[in-house]
Amino acid sequence: MTEQNPDDPGLLRSGAKPVLRTGADQPWDPEDLALAEGRDPTPENIERARRELERDGPAAIERTVP
Repeated sequence: MTEQNPDDPGLLRSGAKPVLRTGADQPWDPEDLALAEGRDPTPENIERARRELERDGPAAIERTVP
């Protein structure tokens, strides 16, 4: 049996409050956003995603990966 880290935010135990995360809690590259939207990572799609991230920031990710 593997020992669980009690500080692991994904660990739920009696009386523990879950730590909620959103997709925007981590850094995203334009290629990541293009792939998450189901697009091929072509230069055009990566450039579109770069502009979207630049314009909308975390909201661009929240629309795709809530």
